Amino acid sequence: MSLTAHIPSHRKPRRSASKVALRAGVAGGVLSTIGVAGAAGPANAEPVTATIEMPTITTDLANTVAVSAEATQQVAYAYDLQAQQDEAAAKAAKAAKKDKAEAERKAEAKRKAEEAAQKKAAEAAAEKAEQQERASRSAERTTLSASAGDSGVSVGSSTGTGSAATVVSFLKAQLGDAYVMGASGPNAWDCSSLVQAAYRTVGIDLPRVSQDQSVAGTQVGTSNLQVGDILYWGGAGSAYHTGVYIGDGQYLDAANPSKGVVIQDLSGYPASGAVRVL
Repeated sequence: MSLTAHIPSHRKPRRSASKVALRAGVAGGVLSTIGVAGAAGPANAEPVTATIEMPTITTDLANTVAVSAEATQQVAYAYDLQAQQDEAAAKAAKAAKKDKAEAERKAEAKRKAEEAAQKKAAEAAAEKAEQQERASRSAERTTLSASAGDSGVSVGSSTGTGSAATVVSFLKAQLGDAYVMGASGPNAWDCSSLVQAAYRTVGIDLPRVSQDQSVAGTQVGTSNLQVGDILYWGGAGSAYHTGVYIGDGQYLDAANPSKGVVIQDLSGYPASGAVRVL
């Protein structure tokens, strides 16, 4: 046994290999980090003595997302509001157009109703005037007949006899035909052509114009007329109109362009004279 075996050694006890390796690794890593930092910085840079804090990225990103979402929501709201306004405007325009069309329809219906009422009133007035005119003519014929009876004047028969009846029948067949100056039938006449055509049916050839017809037969007074007598207006030989007496104080003539061929009362337009050719 050695003499020094029981003497404690002054050496420090050996550390385990694992602890040594661990410490060496840590030290090496720290030194490597410091070396890299030194190489990246300026050659004369001061040693880093302050701790640098990284920004809180998560919080800023959340705020950005929230602001973006709010902006998107506001845009969507604006679009929705605009759409509602456009729809309301379209509905208002459609309603206004419909109201206008309805107003125009009512105005047109009112106008037509007024026109119909005016037409009906005019027809009623015309019918009333015609009735009054008929009544007046009837009264005038009665008066004329009474006056003629009192004075011994004969006004003749409404139908006449013989050739006079033939003349009157032809004339009445032309009622409603037009008056056209210079026309000679069969659907349009002037006063003298109608008289000439009527007497031609019984074989009597009269002159064509009123002046000559007014002296074509025997002059008779207008107070002693017979059916078939030729009436004239103006002087004998210078007459401007002729017609034919048909009895009952009436005569038939081609009056004028507005009346055409009509029956009229002598009381309304007394003749200047008459000639008898039958």
